[in-house]
Amino acid sequence: MATFSIENFGCRATEADASALRRGLLDNGLDLAAEHNAADFVVLNTCTVTAAADSQAREAIRKIHRANPGARIVVTGCYAQRAPEELAAIEGVSYVVGNSHEAEIPRVVRTTLAKPAPGLGNEFVPLAQLDGEAMSLARSPAKILTGDIFAQSTVSIAPASFSANEDGHTRPILKIQDGCNNRCSYCVIPFVRGRSRSLPPDDVVREVLALVSSGAKEIVLSGINLGSYGRDLSPRAGLDQVVRRILDETSLDRLRFSSIEPQDITEDFVSLVASSQRVAPHFHVPLQSGADRILRAMHRWYRAEHYAERVSLIRRALPDAAIGADVIVGFPGESDDDFLATCELIDRLPFTYLHVFSFSARPGTKAANVGDEGPPHTIRERARTLRAISEEKSAAFRASQAGHKQRALTLSRSSENWTEALTGNYLKVRIKGRHPANEWHDAYVAP
Repeated sequence: MATFSIENFGCRATEADASALRRGLLDNGLDLAAEHNAADFVVLNTCTVTAAADSQAREAIRKIHRANPGARIVVTGCYAQRAPEELAAIEGVSYVVGNSHEAEIPRVVRTTLAKPAPGLGNEFVPLAQLDGEAMSLARSPAKILTGDIFAQSTVSIAPASFSANEDGHTRPILKIQDGCNNRCSYCVIPFVRGRSRSLPPDDVVREVLALVSSGAKEIVLSGINLGSYGRDLSPRAGLDQVVRRILDETSLDRLRFSSIEPQDITEDFVSLVASSQRVAPHFHVPLQSGADRILRAMHRWYRAEHYAERVSLIRRALPDAAIGADVIVGFPGESDDDFLATCELIDRLPFTYLHVFSFSARPGTKAANVGDEGPPHTIRERARTLRAISEEKSAAFRASQAGHKQRALTLSRSSENWTEALTGNYLKVRIKGRHPANEWHDAYVAP
């Protein structure tokens, strides 16, 4: 029986996509290989949010091809949607499938196994067997299958099932929204994910019920712009409405959210989170910059003080909540004063962690050709400064929680003497002894 392996790059939304691909390939009769070296097909689900993400994907392709030259490498995801011919030119790549056609990968694989094209070996799918889909030769023998991402109107999700051992994830990610209608000047994601679209509330509840019946105790709701959930539906439904339905109609133990934009952190939404112990007190709210001038150039929809008000709203309602943020350094035109404004804002807000990124010019975005990012050593130094602030804030938050009893869910990492677990407010703790993943335990946070 043919085997496959999957490697995922990027955010929680791509993790959800990888889960859907994994389930689709299993349902089409393939076996999951333990590692790439043992797989007949290797699927790489790529990210393209930065140049470093692109480079990571290319290096992974070359490494896998060297180690397993007989494997058919299928590259999909955001990088595949943005630059399919660039990926198709890399030695070892058999197929490049964009986000627009990601759901077709199991069919491509099945067709390849069933009826290889005469005289061309097993690395080609006969075009007639793909119902006329636009697969074309690029600069290599690889086939490209991609199309207009803005024509997509549905959200791809995995058929709901859960096993803590199937993919190493204790907490399944349920993607309920895809795409983005915003146009931040640095971000390529709307062009590779398409318009914002939402999974209907009935479908969300059905998926949660199925995951719970399969044993899931915590589910992470994810999306490319999760806070915009439901605005495209008729009748319109907000994220708060679908959360209330999950709480009312399912027995899920704990619900967690991925990133939510600051303008969607409303008093009502924070009150909803605070009203239920079944919702993790954890907010990831992208900041990007603390300087109004840079936020304006980024085409962000808020200013520093608006952002500060939303974070303060969270802290007042939930004193022990985890609050994280993304921050970009080196955006074109960022001055020393702009960076100082960012540092000062972060310093006075109750963050518990930061994700720090250096600006990366993305083809097709408004910020791509502006230039004036500043010297690389200055950007590196600014990134180091913010990461040091993040470490200080993380340590201070953990110290503030020391000695508190928390309900924690065991993860897959363990030793003979301890098992790692995650609290609702996003602290990793160690439970004494070795325990299976996906179990609740009471734990005391250590400093």
